[in-house]
Amino acid sequence: MNVLQGPRHEVRRVVYNGSTHWATVEGEGLRLADGRQVAVADVVHLPPCDPSKIICLHLNYASRYYELRGKRPADKAEFGTPNYFMKPITTLNAHGGEIVRPQGYQYLNYEGEIGIVIGKPTRNITPEEAWDHMAGFTCALDMGLQDMRDTDAGSMLRVKGSDGFCPVGPGIVSGIDIREQTLRTWRNGRLVQEAVLADEMIFGFDYLVADLARHITLMPGDLILTATPANSRPLDVGDLIEVEVTGLGRLSNRVVAAPAPRASVGHQPNSSSEVVRVAYGDDSRLPEHLKPR
Repeated sequence: MNVLQGPRHEVRRVVYNGSTHWATVEGEGLRLADGRQVAVADVVHLPPCDPSKIICLHLNYASRYYELRGKRPADKAEFGTPNYFMKPITTLNAHGGEIVRPQGYQYLNYEGEIGIVIGKPTRNITPEEAWDHMAGFTCALDMGLQDMRDTDAGSMLRVKGSDGFCPVGPGIVSGIDIREQTLRTWRNGRLVQEAVLADEMIFGFDYLVADLARHITLMPGDLILTATPANSRPLDVGDLIEVEVTGLGRLSNRVVAAPAPRASVGHQPNSSSEVVRVAYGDDSRLPEHLKPR
């Protein structure tokens, strides 16, 4: 079934009274797979998918391109082709989960995104066929310690790969036209990112799945993060960061502190000009309607 075709359907994976359940959203509550109705407040959310891999896109929004490169290309061809990286499975986190900032690090950046969840084995397909291979979509946060940006030769392993740095949820939604939605990120209740997908996205959801599936078999539950708009910025301990996508819902996570890593080996966090440039962006490059409010 084409994932864009209604009616809207949302499935979540939750813990209720110590047991794990799949649940569907009904009104303001949840119906567990065994038939019981429960309140959302009475469950703990788990990640709604179980990926064998998490694949992420570096750049896919016009406003982010403005911010990082100071211009908008004359036409779509100048954007080139997608560039990807991967996050370890141990980055997976859920709605309501904690995001840890270790002591000694100061550039823990949020990136509000939309995740594609694959629904069946997918290989060597066209973009037109890709919609039938998606289980649905979910809100996502691609968290990153920009303090580590000067290492790993662009793979983003230690920037984006820390445990818990991929919150997704609250559920997987199908039956909506994801191309018509708006993505917003909220920091402590203040709007900090906003993008109308139809106006800003460079590479479509179907394009990305077909592109990856040319060479990689995508399996049910696999997660593709589709990049972030402008205004990714560092968070402080105690901050509440939320990603809201119309039609999908709202993912909420809070930043907590942890001790510094015990080992002093390897690349250490720093504040190079490149780290600061990416962590804080440059509002002066953005048109007024794209600046944070």
